Amino acid sequence: MYFVYVLKSMKDGNFYTGFTDSFEERVKKHNEGLVTSTKHRKPFNLVYFEAGLSKTDSLHREIYLKSSWGKRYIKNRLRNYLQDNLKVVSH
Repeated sequence: MYFVYVLKSMKDGNFYTGFTDSFEERVKKHNEGLVTSTKHRKPFNLVYFEAGLSKTDSLHREIYLKSSWGKRYIKNRLRNYLQDNLKVVSH
């Protein structure tokens, strides 16, 4: 099984989208600072993931989610989560 995931940096509030076949291990590596592209943005919360059976399909999905249309999709998909967390931060 292959996974596309979205993490939210608790440091800067931005999202990171990635792909893996070892889901829990990969998220753990991000939070331990072992991933070069995200080591200065940790810690992360997992906010979204999708599982797929095809490596090629999952890689294409990762590319889509990193596009401007994909980023809009994620923000729309997580609308309630983002609003609820904004309320917690603003109070």
